[in-house]
Amino acid sequence: MSDLLNAVAVAGKSALGFQAIFFALLAIGLNMHFGYTGLLNFGQIAFAMLGGFGIAVSVTQWGLNFWVGVLVAIGAAVVLALLLGLPTLRLRADYLAIVTIAAAEGLRLLFRSVSATSVTGGTRGLASFNHDFIALAPWDTSTRYPVLGTRWSGGELWVALIGWLLVVVFSLLTWLLVRSPWGRVVKSIREDEDAVRALGKNVYAYKMQSLVLGGVIGAFGGMVYAIGTGSAIPDQYQNANTFLAYAALILGGAARVLGPVVGSMLLLFILQFADTGLRLLIDKGIIPAGLLSSTDVAQIRFVLVGVGLMLLLIFRPQGIFGDRREVMIDAR
Repeated sequence: MSDLLNAVAVAGKSALGFQAIFFALLAIGLNMHFGYTGLLNFGQIAFAMLGGFGIAVSVTQWGLNFWVGVLVAIGAAVVLALLLGLPTLRLRADYLAIVTIAAAEGLRLLFRSVSATSVTGGTRGLASFNHDFIALAPWDTSTRYPVLGTRWSGGELWVALIGWLLVVVFSLLTWLLVRSPWGRVVKSIREDEDAVRALGKNVYAYKMQSLVLGGVIGAFGGMVYAIGTGSAIPDQYQNANTFLAYAALILGGAARVLGPVVGSMLLLFILQFADTGLRLLIDKGIIPAGLLSSTDVAQIRFVLVGVGLMLLLIFRPQGIFGDRREVMIDAR
């Protein structure tokens, strides 16, 4: 029983830590793109990478203030959204999907290339850029504090506190926007953009605004992840993270304000609990070592989550909080 409680506590810490915040912010941005506007963005991780490296490069390479680095990261995300949206948002949804996933992988390869080492640090990335932020913590960052059966360092608590405040702020912003005239237009675009265009609305401009806003939210997710790890490494920002963020969005429910937040917390809890639980079963001999080894657990847990998501899509495609009608969209 104590081992099970420990596994739950560890999984709970994962569901509340900076990784959950990272996926929550990515998913909130995707909710703005896909859930409300019907845009298929498969490269959300590119915005996160620009967020993390925007701070890292500004502080370590250019000698700028940490908060200037935040502005640089936001600006980079806006520029990327414009570059991706200008040639594709007048076309069908699959063109945006192809361009965004290609751009995300292309940026990762560029950032890890030898030619970019002087700026991005190449495959080793950059570190030691979050000191100014951690120094603002109102408690001792070298002390470990007991929280819900686990121990958190002062720095972890500070990153988690600010990160969840960002999640609350962007969730509130989403709630206000989707209930405004702007939100009603973008939801109408999701359903039938030709009808919206016939009513005299500039569909292209609304799509671009949604793409920029969701991208900036994703960039904040990348900032939280970089600050939480204390490093910015290109290979941390792989395209698989975009699809995990989609998994969180689907799990919680698309086009629902709290859907991506709850979905991210549940996703991280399930992944960590599956990891800890499977290792515990192997150690206890309940699962024979010949059937499953500890080295296989990291991959098997994703298989289990994948099967669970397949069942969710079959029996409840709208997710936990979603409305079935919200996912029956004709993305354009």
